[in-house]
Amino acid sequence: MLARLETEVPLTRRVLRTGEPVYRAGERFEALHVVHAGMFKTVNVAPDGREQVVGLHFKGDWLGFDGIADGHHGCEAIAMDTGEVWTIRYDDLLAACSRTPALMGDVHTAMSRELARDRDSMLAMCTLPADARVADFLRHWADTLEQRGLRTDSFTLRMTRAEIGNFLGMTLETVSRSLSRLARDKVIGFAEKGRRELEIPDVAALSAFIDRSLAAATLH
Repeated sequence: MLARLETEVPLTRRVLRTGEPVYRAGERFEALHVVHAGMFKTVNVAPDGREQVVGLHFKGDWLGFDGIADGHHGCEAIAMDTGEVWTIRYDDLLAACSRTPALMGDVHTAMSRELARDRDSMLAMCTLPADARVADFLRHWADTLEQRGLRTDSFTLRMTRAEIGNFLGMTLETVSRSLSRLARDKVIGFAEKGRRELEIPDVAALSAFIDRSLAAATLH
C-alpha cells in the first residue's frame, strides 16, 4: 500500500517530534496522512481541556478520516515519539483513486480496519475485567508489531501508565496493578532496564488469559 501511494499520489513527507501535532481539532480538513514511521495517538479534547485518547496508530495506519464528514477535524493527532507521516491532499487522492482502482481498495480497507478496531476497543471496554482489558491492549500492540514484521517478544511500551489508563477507561493505579498481576502470572515480563521495556514470551498465552477472563466474567 505504501509503495502504491508513493508512485500514484503527490505526497509530502513530514517528520514530527514527540508531542507535535499532525493536525488539531477544529482545523479545516484538506488532507489525509499515512504513518510511515513512529507511533501517533488521536485525542478528543473536552471543552474544559480534558483529553481522551481515542486511537493509537502505527506504520501504515491512516490519520484524518474524521475530517471527511463535515470538513473539519473532530479530534487531534499527536506524535508519541519521533515519527514520519506522508501527507496527501484529499482532492489529489480522489483523482488518483479514479485512475487506480487498487488504490481505492487500499483506502476502503484502511477505513474498514479503523471501524473494526473501534468496535473491538469498545467491546473490550464493555465486557472485559481490568486485567484482561490490559492484556487485550498488549495483545493488540503485539499483533500490530507482528503484522509489520517487528519482534513481539520484547518491545518498548511507548505510553505511560496514565496514557494507557486514559485509553482503556481505567485509572493509572488500576493499570499498574493489572500489569503487576500479569507479570506475577508470567503472562508478561519486564526487562531489567525499565518498566517500559516489555516482554511477551507467548502471545498465545496472553490470548488464553483473555479468553479465561471473559469466560469467568460471563458466569457472574
